Amino acid sequence: MTALQIRDLSVRLGGRAVLAGLSLDLPPASLVAVVGPNGAGKTSLLRALVGLVPAAGTIAAAGQDLARLSARERARRIAYLPQGHEVHWPLPARDIVALGRFPHGAADPDRLSDADRLAVADAMRLTETEHLADRPVTALSGGERARVALARVFASGAAIILADEPTAALDPRHQLDVMAALQARARAGALVVAVTHDLGLAARYADAVAALQGGRVARFGPPGEALAPDLLRDVFGIEAYVGAHQGAPVLVPWA
Repeated sequence: MTALQIRDLSVRLGGRAVLAGLSLDLPPASLVAVVGPNGAGKTSLLRALVGLVPAAGTIAAAGQDLARLSARERARRIAYLPQGHEVHWPLPARDIVALGRFPHGAADPDRLSDADRLAVADAMRLTETEHLADRPVTALSGGERARVALARVFASGAAIILADEPTAALDPRHQLDVMAALQARARAGALVVAVTHDLGLAARYADAVAALQGGRVARFGPPGEALAPDLLRDVFGIEAYVGAHQGAPVLVPWA
């Protein structure tokens, strides 16, 4: 079963090909890490999947061509967490999370249905942000804002979650918290696609890794295969220490 099917996806930005005929079949109930050097096309891939950049090729969710869906219908199926967590209005964190219900018709955070309120509460529980509910989001720390932004995505109830560098600029504890929350969402049935530069987090948490190079898929498979020594050398130009701790893989770029 395929949750997201990508065929011959190509994107040109500024006259340059940033994705070149990329194809992937991504299963449900899995956390897929997208890795690659700078300029490999990772962010462009996510932006193409949500229709933020013009793209050639086909993208199907559960067998349905996304190009045939309205923006609202697409937003119900795919939730997108972009890089950064900037918010310029001092809204309560609960209201920010409630924005995730907008594709379902919830235009006013003060007038949510019972289903909307339950989705918001569940999202805040999963991201451990319940204690932040009434605080202005502009007064939160970077790690707290990151978890509130993630809760907004979870509140959408989308079967596909795209997260662009969700652990960037977070301290180690919050990096682990965010990756654990994404993994839990995948275990609950969602397809989670997370762009990351942290190969160690990809090796530990991902069910599969898509390594991009030059706008194409250099390798796709379980972390042990996709992050094999030859791939690390050829794509990233590095060697790494690979081991295990408490039954989980450990990967540390070394030289």
